[in-house]
Amino acid sequence: MKIIILGAGQVGSSTAESLANEGNDITIIDQNPILLERLQEHLDIRTVVGFAAYPETLLKAGVEDADMLIAVTHNDEVNMVACQIASSLFNTPKKLARVRATDYLEYPALFNLDAIPIDVSISPEQLVTEYIADLIEQPDTLQVLNFFEGLAQLVAVKIDHGSDMDGRSIEDLLALLPKVQMRVAAIFRNEQLIKPDGGASLQADDELFFLAKKQQVRDLVKVFKKDYQPYQRLVIAGGGHIGKQLAQRLEQDHHIKIIEHDESRARTLAGELHSSLVLHGDVGDANLLKEEQINKTDVFCAVTNDDEANILSAMLAKRLGVRKAFSIISKASHVDLVEGTSIDIAVSPAQITIGTLLRHVRRGDVVTVHSLRQGAAEAIEIVAHGDKQTSQVVGRRLDELRLPASATVGALLRDGQIFFAHKEIQIQSEDHLVIFIANQQDVDAVEKLFQVGFEFL
Repeated sequence: MKIIILGAGQVGSSTAESLANEGNDITIIDQNPILLERLQEHLDIRTVVGFAAYPETLLKAGVEDADMLIAVTHNDEVNMVACQIASSLFNTPKKLARVRATDYLEYPALFNLDAIPIDVSISPEQLVTEYIADLIEQPDTLQVLNFFEGLAQLVAVKIDHGSDMDGRSIEDLLALLPKVQMRVAAIFRNEQLIKPDGGASLQADDELFFLAKKQQVRDLVKVFKKDYQPYQRLVIAGGGHIGKQLAQRLEQDHHIKIIEHDESRARTLAGELHSSLVLHGDVGDANLLKEEQINKTDVFCAVTNDDEANILSAMLAKRLGVRKAFSIISKASHVDLVEGTSIDIAVSPAQITIGTLLRHVRRGDVVTVHSLRQGAAEAIEIVAHGDKQTSQVVGRRLDELRLPASATVGALLRDGQIFFAHKEIQIQSEDHLVIFIANQQDVDAVEKLFQVGFEFL
C-alpha cells in the first residue's frame, strides 16, 4: 500500500516505522529536515521537506497514486486542508486526520465528502481520556484494552509477592475461580515470553495478560494483587481537555480534585463540573499536595501538556505517599526514562493514537488494534470471512490454525456470544477473534492468514 504521512512528530514517525516494517511504501512530509534525516537513517522510506498542505508538496510525495493520506501534523487546520486538497485535486481514496480541537469534534457533520472529506478523524485527547478512565475503573492493572465493543477486556497485571497466585499454575487459577471465564494470552518474565499453557507456573513480578468479560475482570485481578482495593480518591493534575473530560466521566463514582495553574481556567472548570473540587495552584507544589492529603489519595494523575511537569509532579506525589501515580508522557525518550522509577504507569498518547490509525491500514477486516508494551506487541480484533475453500481459517478448529508462535487466540464473538478459546472451537464466517501477538513482527502473517481468496470476492 502506498501511504503518505504528514508530520514527522512522535505519532507520524512511529506510524511510519510500524507501516514500513510491514512492507508498505511510505513517504513522510515535514518542514523539519533534521527529523526526516533521522528517520531515513533507520527506515526504508521516502521523505519530502515542505509544508504539508501545499499541493506542490503533496505532488512531490506522490499523492497522485497514493492509496492513503495520514495527516498527523500538530496543526488541526493543516491536517484538514491537506485532506481537502488530496480529495479535491487528487482523488486520494482514504484520508485519516488527527483533530484535537473539541470545537471541531463537536460537529461531526463537518467531516464528510460534502464538507471536509476526512474519512476518519482521530482525537488523541478523547482516546487518552478513555484509556486512563479504564485504568481507574479497573484498579491495580497496568493496561486495560476493550474488545467486542466493550464486552471483553484484555488486561495486563503484575503478580504481587504473597498473592493467591504467586507460585501457582494457570490450572490453579481456573480451579480458584470456577465461575469466571477467561483466557491467559501471555506471560512475560524478565522481558521473556512464557508459553501460557495450563501447567505454566506463575511467579511474583510476572506481567500477565488475560482476556475476560468486563464484569469479571475485578474478580481476576484480586487473586494477583495482595492488597486489592478499588480507587476512590483521585487528584488530577491539569485542567485541560483531558483533565476536564476525565473528571466528567469519573466524578459520579469517585472523589475528585483537579489542580489547575491558570486561575481563569480553574474558575471555568469549577462552573462546568458537578462534584469535583477545582484547586488553583501548581501541580508540583509539595505543600499543596500535603494540604490536600495526597498520602490518603488513591491515584495522582498528571495530565498537563508539559512532560517535565507531569513526570516531576507524579514522582513527588508518589514520594509523599499517593497509592498510584499515573503520568502522560508524550516524548518516547521520556517514556523510556521513567521505566523503573516510582511512576506506576506512563501513558503514551502516541502509542494509543497509533493503534487507532493502524486499524484502518491493516489487511483484512480488522475491527480494533491495540499497541502493547511500547509497540513491541499487539492485540487485534479481526473478522473471519469466506468459507473453507476461500479462507485459511473458516471451517477450521483453533488448533488447526497456522498461527505464528507468538500469536494466541483469546476469544471469539459469534452472534453476540463470547466463546473463550479452546482447541476444539471451529471458526465460522463472520466470527470476531481477539488475537494477542507478542512479537510485532508476526502481525503481517496473522493478517494474511485471515485474507480471503479471489473466489470469495
